[in-house]
Amino acid sequence: MDFVASRADEKKHGWRNRVGEVLRHFGVTVFDPWMKPDIRGLHEFGREDEGTTEERDKWTFEMGPAGAAARAACADAFWPMLHVDLRMVDTSDFIVSYCPTNIYSVGTPHEIILCRQQHKPVLFVSPYVDFPALDDLEAHLKQRHDDRGLALLETLKAEVPIKGNPTGAPSLWYLPLVGGEHFFDGFGFADYRRSFDWPDTPLDAHEAQHPPRRPLLPFLASLNERLPEKWDRARRKFVPNDDWLFWELSRSEKQAPARRRR
Repeated sequence: MDFVASRADEKKHGWRNRVGEVLRHFGVTVFDPWMKPDIRGLHEFGREDEGTTEERDKWTFEMGPAGAAARAACADAFWPMLHVDLRMVDTSDFIVSYCPTNIYSVGTPHEIILCRQQHKPVLFVSPYVDFPALDDLEAHLKQRHDDRGLALLETLKAEVPIKGNPTGAPSLWYLPLVGGEHFFDGFGFADYRRSFDWPDTPLDAHEAQHPPRRPLLPFLASLNERLPEKWDRARRKFVPNDDWLFWELSRSEKQAPARRRR
């Protein structure tokens, strides 16, 4: 959310909206950081919008009381958002994370680690990353024999850095943390667009160019029918996955404990 191209577009048409809509269709309660639930006694506590990151403009490394006060103000301004987001992780059965390797992120890894410390599943989408506009620009500069432009482009690619991920492989740190069966290379929006009124977004064009081989949405739909298994390396087979702990709270009268009588 912090470093997306447009927070306004992301809030209105981002992947969270679509995944949330699919989950609600199956009767799931969804906690979306763009649309945080109301909190008793703390109206609007932790709400985020398009202008939330403007608080960062007040940041300074100035020494002394003035600098300390400015940094404290930045921290205090964002504390409610952090507090609510982590509480939503606490009260969720699982979380969905979208982690392109070209986007800098801090809050998402924090939430992933918190979720895994609680032995709850993280459904991790790691898409293919490429830069078509960059390739077009490089081809254009070569066609014009612009050696100076090509040199500047190579310097920019090293400074940013701009690095593609043609296989969609996540950071190696995530592999043992999340577990191999909970990684997905896309959402699989195309098969669900007839059922939901979704406008075209860059994610649709990206998935059309790189059709997911292991999409998330069919996996979410399958949770209504069976719980996922995990791969046991010692036994070399799939076994029950005890990360998926869903309370069975509905019990018949026969199963309910007898009430005490005085």
